[in-house]
Order: sequence, then structure tokens, then C-alpha cells
Amino acid sequence: MGHGPRYRVPWRRRREGKTNYYKRIKLIKSGKPRLVVRRTNKYIIVQVVEARIEGDMTIAAAHSRELVKLYGWKGGTANTSAAYLTGLLAGYRALEKGVREAVLDIGLHEPVKGSRVFAALKGALDAGLKVPHSEEILPSEDRIRGEHIASWAAQLAEGDPDFYKRQFSQYLERGLKPEELPTHFEEVRSRIVGEYAEKLGVKQVQ
Repeated sequence: MGHGPRYRVPWRRRREGKTNYYKRIKLIKSGKPRLVVRRTNKYIIVQVVEARIEGDMTIAAAHSRELVKLYGWKGGTANTSAAYLTGLLAGYRALEKGVREAVLDIGLHEPVKGSRVFAALKGALDAGLKVPHSEEILPSEDRIRGEHIASWAAQLAEGDPDFYKRQFSQYLERGLKPEELPTHFEEVRSRIVGEYAEKLGVKQVQ
């Protein structure tokens, strides 16, 4: 650890590796709310946050467990599909609160092309939220729909049924065959869009 008369102890969240204050100040200087995307081992959390003198104020938020409770989602709550749907839900809620633009805040997550944080961004964009981004970082529609999971599950079901049951035990317990994930995804996406279609005047995502 550093020492000496000119040494300054870093702020606690910086010491704990939770906040990069150099990135944070750049985002705040934009003058726009932040689209904050965070993921844990089990869930995806998306918030629209406004920086104020007294502290950050959450304007709108969505949690991937809500997909299960409110929209009948039977897939995983931390995968790419769930990230997109959570971003979509957060985007609609932000529009409902009058927020039209935001800047992306992925915190300490690595900016990996097509990753879950960018799937959440894609969901918010499809909701109608304007966020500066590069199109190449977004995951493909096939990946968002879970086509890769469905394809792999179909191969496992035929080649190694026991491993298939172990690997997708949570899907099967919820009554969803992983091969049917893309279809189920479209059903849940339609439910979310349908809920906000009338009140916000939005159209079905193409």
C-alpha cells in the first residue's frame, strides 16, 4: 500500500473495486441519465439513474426475476435472452417516466462484443430509448432469441440425454424444453410490448 506525506487513500468503493470514478465522472458530465447495466451469477439488473448533488436517483429499473413473476418467463434469468428482455422492460419504464435519452454505464464489466450487457442495451434501444452506441457491439437477433441454446439442446437431447437433463434441469422443471426457447422468448417479448403498446404508443419489435 502507498505511503508518504502526499499519499491519499482512495475512496472506499475504488479500494473495493466497485467503482471507477474516472469513468463515472465522464458519464455524469454528459448531462444525461445513465443506463446502468449490472449482472450477477443469477440475475440481470437494468436501471436508469440520474446523478444529483444528494446522490444518485433511480428513475426506472427492471430486474430479470420480474420476467418470471410478471410475464411467465421460464428460461434462465442471467442469459442473453433475459438480459435483452430486462433491458426492454427498463427502457419502456424509462419512457413512461419521460426519459428519452441516456448514456450506457456498464461499470466494471468488460466491453465484450455481443455480451449480455449489450443485449440489455439492445432491449432498451428497441423500447425506444436513445443511447449512443456502435451497432457492431450488439448481439445478433438469433443470439438474443436463444437460437444457440436451442440448437445445442437439440444436439444434446439426441446425443446425450442424461447430460441434457442435468444441464437444462431448471428449464425442464419450469415446463420449458430448451429447444423451444426462441418461440417462448417471442411470446414473452410480445407480452412486454403489448403491455406498453397502448400507453406509450409503441409498436411490436420487428
